[in-house]
Amino acid sequence: MTRTDEPPAWDERTQLATFLDYVRATARAKCEGVSPENAVKAPLSGSPLMTLSGLVNHLRWVEYWWFQVVFLGEEDEGPWTDEDPDREMRIAVDMPPADVLAEYEEQCARYRKLVAEHDLDATAKRPVRDGRHVDLRWVILHLIEETARHNGHLDIIRELLDGETGV
Repeated sequence: MTRTDEPPAWDERTQLATFLDYVRATARAKCEGVSPENAVKAPLSGSPLMTLSGLVNHLRWVEYWWFQVVFLGEEDEGPWTDEDPDREMRIAVDMPPADVLAEYEEQCARYRKLVAEHDLDATAKRPVRDGRHVDLRWVILHLIEETARHNGHLDIIRELLDGETGV
């Protein structure tokens, strides 16, 4: 997939989908060429869960939560528990980094299709914390924001691990 923030068309759906794919591709690009050993290191002493693999796995499961659990209303089968709410970040260090990235890409492809098949005004089956049912547009915007924020974390971690910058 080519990383671009320029949509092929200027309708709202294409713009939103393009930006979501752009931030997804940026997350993957920030992990390119990193050694498997570095992918699971947490260089920030106060943030032991902040690894490249952990953050990408987190992004994978965040999309799962918003698209499958909230929007589609499916049962939550995520890796987290009440005792370990950040488990998706913790288990990633025991997975090959290539598998983490492949699972993320597979899930992105599935959700790319979901976005194409639903109206942006379609409302989520499950409410958010305040009881409102957000629409698909809100979910996409939220995922753009969340992924972009974590791309900043990925950028810092990558620089601390091996000096790589500029992606």
